[in-house]
Amino acid sequence: MAKKTTKSFILRVDSDTMDAIEKWAADEFRSTNGQLQWIITEALRKARRLPKKKKTETNNQEENSDETQV
Repeated sequence: MAKKTTKSFILRVDSDTMDAIEKWAADEFRSTNGQLQWIITEALRKARRLPKKKKTETNNQEENSDETQV
């Protein structure tokens, strides 16, 4: 499986929004960064903006999910 690369950037968020994100992250047992990544990924998925997965990546993910369901 190809290794994903990450990019860093600065995000300015008002304090009330940041407080809400931090609380939500704590409720979900995630880091604030992890919560922001999840929020962005979910928004992209719902908007159908995520890049199409290659056939082999999809098959590998299905195989891995089958193993964890045992």
